[in-house]
Order: sequence, then structure tokens, then C-alpha cells
Amino acid sequence: MTRRTVRLARVLSTALTAGTLLATAACAQDGGRETGASGVSASPAAARQQTESPTGSPTGSPSGTLSESGAETALITAADIEDDWTQVKDTEAENWHDGLLIGKVDVSDFVSAKADAADCQRLMDSLFDDDLLGKPSGANALRGFTQDDSRLLYQVAAYDRTDVQDSLDWMAGLPQECDQFTMTENGEERTVQVTESDLPTVGDAREGVRVSVRGPVDGTEATLTLSVAAVRVGDNAITVTAGGLDDDEDDSVESAVKLGTQRLQDVLAGKSPAASPSQFD
Repeated sequence: MTRRTVRLARVLSTALTAGTLLATAACAQDGGRETGASGVSASPAAARQQTESPTGSPTGSPSGTLSESGAETALITAADIEDDWTQVKDTEAENWHDGLLIGKVDVSDFVSAKADAADCQRLMDSLFDDDLLGKPSGANALRGFTQDDSRLLYQVAAYDRTDVQDSLDWMAGLPQECDQFTMTENGEERTVQVTESDLPTVGDAREGVRVSVRGPVDGTEATLTLSVAAVRVGDNAITVTAGGLDDDEDDSVESAVKLGTQRLQDVLAGKSPAASPSQFD
């Protein structure tokens, strides 16, 4: 995926109730935005989430490594998630970058100032860049889906286990550290709220957050709501980001997490993933 040299920052193309279409925002990044700290200490919430799943850890694929073809096989399909999602071309999904996520976090909003502000800046930057868990160390694959005015991005990748667990620990502290804050872009203020999101007990460790960003788009106030989930399976992880200007997509994220984790575990065990379900319980 092309990173931060000169890139397009896309606002979700959605017709607002007032009839305004959110336009594509061009954002020239000369050298890239500054990012926050690379990690934080584990919180009590992180310790709670680091429990083993009932089925335990998979032993891995026969080769012990997730291959590129294995990552592709582990991707979910539209039949794996709730509601009426349509799969898009990979090249389209790779360029989903929501302009409302861009901005500089206001340090004055935080009691711990620079430390917490850096974590919140890291959150917003990583959501824009689709690298919530950091850069994969091996195979990775992604798939995108659309439904009305919402989008869902699903990623499977291999990481260094220490790095991916550190990222999950960092996610666990975000609802407390980044509860509510302001960020500014081109003189316009945006209000961000971060809350905890429950996930099914799957994989070896998991974290979920809900991020809401409210700010002006073409002179009209809009709110982008994203449900974000990450699940570690051994040295690998799945990441799901879904939402839009209407509401979050919690049910679809839960379905993607349940079935996606199982698909990844099957691939790592050298098995063929089960066929996608025709209906959900």
C-alpha cells in the first residue's frame, strides 16, 4: 500500500441529509505527518484481554509461517458478515483514506499532556493509514466491502509477536487516555470520542474500540463513526475497521471477527477454511 509521500485523503463519499456530497480531499504529505509514541505500558484492560481463548493457540501452518497465499485464503467474504455488503476491488480498498481522520491533536485537552496526546495522535494517524497494529513483518492481505454509505476494511497479516501484543496493549488504554479530545486541520476543529467496544472471546488476545469524529465537511457538520477490532492469533492478527457517516457497524464487525478468526486458525493449522455460512444465528 502506498504510504505517506503525496497521497489522497478521501472523505467518505456520502450524501448528507442536507444534500451535500462529501468531496475527496487532496492532502500533499511532504515527508509525512508526525506520529506519536510507538507504544505505552499495558493497562488493566489489556491484562484482561490477554487471556487464552477456549480452544487455545493454533500450532501454526506446516511451515510455521503465514504465507501470502495463506493470508489471502484467510480473508473473509461478503457472506461472512452481517447485512448486505458488497466486495470491492483490492485497489479501491487500498485507497480508502478518510479526510475527517486528519488533524493535529490538541495537547491542552489532556491531563498527562504530551504522553496521552501522542497516543491519540498515533490512533488517528494509524486509522488514516490502515496500519493500526503497525507494519507487518511478513505476509499480509486486505479486502474491502461497501454497504450503502458504510465501508468495511478487513486485513490479515503476520507480525512480530512482541510488536503486535504491544499494539493490543496500547489499544486497551485508548478509551481512558483518549476519552474525548479536539484536533485541528486547516483551522477547522474536530471533536473525537473513543470508547471501548466488546468483542467475542476468540483468538489469543483481542481489543476493540469505537471512534467517533465530528467536524465540518464542505460547511456542513458530519460525524464519522468507526468500529475497530483487532485479534491476535499466534504471531498473526486480523484487523477490522467498519463504519461511515450514518452509524457504527458493530454487528458486522462481530461477525467478521468470529468467522475471520476461525478462518485464520484453519489456515495456520493447514486446513481449508469452512464454507461461508448462508445465515447467522
